[in-house]
Amino acid sequence: MENIIFQTTTKTGKSLIFRYPTIDDLQILTDYINKASAEKTFIRFQGEQQTLEQEKKWLESTLKNIETKKEIYLMAFVDNKLAGTSDIIQDSLTREHRGVFGIIVDSQYRGEGVGESLMELVISEAKENLKGLKLIHLECFAPNFIAQNLYKKMGFIEYGRLPGGDKYKGDFVDEILMYKLVK
Repeated sequence: MENIIFQTTTKTGKSLIFRYPTIDDLQILTDYINKASAEKTFIRFQGEQQTLEQEKKWLESTLKNIETKKEIYLMAFVDNKLAGTSDIIQDSLTREHRGVFGIIVDSQYRGEGVGESLMELVISEAKENLKGLKLIHLECFAPNFIAQNLYKKMGFIEYGRLPGGDKYKGDFVDEILMYKLVK
C-alpha cells in the first residue's frame, strides 16, 4: 500500500493504515459508499447507489481540493480492507476559516477504534494543511449517540439543533450541530 501517512493497530491488534486517496481507488470508494448507503445508517445517503461515473466526478473533485489544500480526505484500512473515510472540507470567502467534518466507518470495524484514530488524524492533517482553519463544524443525526459521544470526547461542543433536520429510515429526526475550535 503506497502513500501511507500513519500506521497503528486497532483495539484488537489488527493492522490499521491511513492514507490519502488516488484515482486508482475509484472502484473501492464506489463499493464503499454504496455499501454504507445500503445500510441506511447515520449518513446522508439512505439507500441511493452511486455509479462509477458519479463517483469518478466526486473523486476527481476531491483530489483537486486536496492538491490545492482546500480539503483533507483520508482512508483507513484494516488488514488491507477499507474500514473508514473521513474528510474536512474548507469553506470559502467569509467562511474560509471554517471546515466541515465528515466520517464514515464500515459497520464491520465499528468499536475497533478506527473512527477515533481516523478523526484524530484528519483533524491533525487539517491543522497542518488547511491554511487559516480556525473552526471545524459537523452535523449529526440525533439518534446517533455513539457518534455524539465520540465527537464530545474529541472536543466538539453542541451549539444547536435543527428540529426534523434529517430524514432517517422514513422519520424526521433532529440534526445536532457541533463545533470545535482549531488551536
